Amino acid sequence: MRGALGGPRVLLRRLREVMAEPVSAQERLDKIVVLIAANMVAEVCSVYVLRVDGTLELYATEGLKREAVHMTVMRTDEGLVGLVASQANPINLSDAQSHPAFSYRPETGEEIYHSFMGVPILRAGNTLGVLVVQNRAHRTYSEEEVEALQTTSMVLAEMIASGELSALALPGAEPAVHPHRMVTGVALAEGIALGHVVLHEPRVAITNFIADDIPKELKRLDDAINKLRADVDSMLDRGEVSDGAESREVLEAYRMFAHDRGWLDRMREAVSSGLTAEAGVERVQSDTRARMLRATDPYLRERLHDLDDLANRLMRQLMGVDHAPRKDQLPDNAVLIARAMGPAALLDYDRKRLRGLVLEEGGPTSHVAIVARALGIAAVGQIENATSIVEAGDSIIVDGASGEIYVRPPQDIENAYAERVRLRARRQEQYQALRGKPCVTKDGKDISLMINAGFVVDLPHIEETGASGIGLFRTELQFMIAPAMPRIGEQLALYRAVLDAAGKKPVTFRTLDIGGDKVLPYMRSFEEENPALGWRAIRLGLDRPGLMRSQIRALLRASSGRALRIMFPMVAMVHEFDQAKAMVENELTHLRRHGHGLPERVEVGVMVEVPSLLFQLDELLPRVDFLSVGSNDLAQFLYAIDRGNTRVADRFDTISAPMLRALRDIADKGREYKKSVTLCGEMASKPVGALALVALGYRSLSLTPSAMGPVKAMLLDLDAAKAEAMLRPLIDKPSGSVSIRTQIEEFAAAEGLQL
Repeated sequence: MRGALGGPRVLLRRLREVMAEPVSAQERLDKIVVLIAANMVAEVCSVYVLRVDGTLELYATEGLKREAVHMTVMRTDEGLVGLVASQANPINLSDAQSHPAFSYRPETGEEIYHSFMGVPILRAGNTLGVLVVQNRAHRTYSEEEVEALQTTSMVLAEMIASGELSALALPGAEPAVHPHRMVTGVALAEGIALGHVVLHEPRVAITNFIADDIPKELKRLDDAINKLRADVDSMLDRGEVSDGAESREVLEAYRMFAHDRGWLDRMREAVSSGLTAEAGVERVQSDTRARMLRATDPYLRERLHDLDDLANRLMRQLMGVDHAPRKDQLPDNAVLIARAMGPAALLDYDRKRLRGLVLEEGGPTSHVAIVARALGIAAVGQIENATSIVEAGDSIIVDGASGEIYVRPPQDIENAYAERVRLRARRQEQYQALRGKPCVTKDGKDISLMINAGFVVDLPHIEETGASGIGLFRTELQFMIAPAMPRIGEQLALYRAVLDAAGKKPVTFRTLDIGGDKVLPYMRSFEEENPALGWRAIRLGLDRPGLMRSQIRALLRASSGRALRIMFPMVAMVHEFDQAKAMVENELTHLRRHGHGLPERVEVGVMVEVPSLLFQLDELLPRVDFLSVGSNDLAQFLYAIDRGNTRVADRFDTISAPMLRALRDIADKGREYKKSVTLCGEMASKPVGALALVALGYRSLSLTPSAMGPVKAMLLDLDAAKAEAMLRPLIDKPSGSVSIRTQIEEFAAAEGLQL
């Protein structure tokens, strides 16, 4: 490609001239492919457009037979063009015809061309078509040429999205548009929002990539990063953030990202190579996304949202683009729609007018989801193409309980949800009235309801929900959001804050569950075929004892004069627990020797999540002080099902005989050895799951805070003995045509229990 730096600049300038000409849509497309072919020194340039029927149509070409235009149509699972569209990734081949996906279309005359480069035409993360160049010679296109073609495709994306090409299409074959529909994602924050769409557009369209004055661009970058840091500091200093009503700890971690020296150095290197300041930010952001998206752990991908948000805020500062609508522009009952969003971006909006949040990529443990829950905003994540199925001002319903959203809903759906909002408000008042009431079943069984937590922002929920304590504190979250290994003093401060917030109520700290796919940014990672079954949690801690010892020491020192409960995750063999417990004893000896205050008492337990422990309970229980059941991972390992894999995640039910038998055996053994057994996990956070657990003999559950009201209300009306008499015989019977879940639901209906 001529002039690696000059080529794209010249092409973009000429394309802008063509876009401004008063010509028909077909003439414009024809001129564009000629320009691209000449600039790329390609013999063929073709544009394929994705249609509403899911097929790709050839809309323009330079080099292939002209009669093929609007005649060649292929599926998205057909040929190299279909492969580019379905994968949304470039394909660069020196001999296209030897590729297994190659599909010969005789009407195009492309059999004489060997080299092939195709890039997806993307807008807001959605594939709108494919841009292709070809040559007769066997050649591999350079990285600069791939980047140039990707840049050019942005111009075509805007042309397609504008609707200009619709006039060229037959009815039913128009360029892809999204119909009005109901879409289901993942519930992030409880609540129901009825409102109007406000598009949060974190990505900024960069039109100038090539720097004319590199020192000037470096100064622009430095000035913008200083302004960004000042803005983040200001958010933390504002009284509305500091009063504890919002996620201060999340923003502290966000500030650490903004002050990361390595991030700034990488951007400066990119600008020094000849890019503009905004293009340098975009380049580093893209590289970071490519690396982090290789991790299979959803929590790591959610950390990526914070980095995305910082980079996008920086680009907006460089280009003088407002981040969010002014407060007087935000409509009442606003519902934000975004690809991804960091917590600071959410806090930029007027919370008095904000009702809901919909994200394309968000997960329940993302920082923005935590802030949404703290603000009482209904939120749903993992809505594919969310930013493309709505228009600004559309009416929308967000159901934060089911994970459903309704775009431009009919009146009957809107009326039904309006009634649900009124009913939910009345129920919340009833749940609030239960906060101080002991959780005792109708037949007198005391049930301890605790919460799961991992951030300081979660701690007020102890008081708000009337929880009996924290049944699971995920200590690894502090390590995963930090840019460097937290020092023992930082760990100490967090653990003391948790214990102070809990007061006399118990807190169970789970030691670091990291490793495998939960890679810390500052630790060397290792490739594993199946990270969930690999070098993680206690396995990593025992092999790297310095890490585990420092955490245990911080926990012991933070608990001076108080009770401490330590739980080890991913234990598969009893001797692993013995080694971990010996570390606790050694650290206690160290603290005594150096005159530190000691905990009033220390209880050490195991999280039962590896099925091998089910066959070692008689050896394990005399050694431990308590057991906690990790229902999420236990079910995953028991059924050999990856919970994060949508293709298989629904192939098993936790409320089925194999899982219930395992849970029953754990509870029965706990009673036999007079050791407490708590279940942590999603199963306990659903009323139907909590009913089954109490029927199996569990008297301690740890839930998500939002589940406390519904679960407690159900348990207060439950006759535990009746439930046990109903469930225990069922789980020993051969599988029948009626599922155990269905029979529990029928029992609940007969008893008048709200599930």
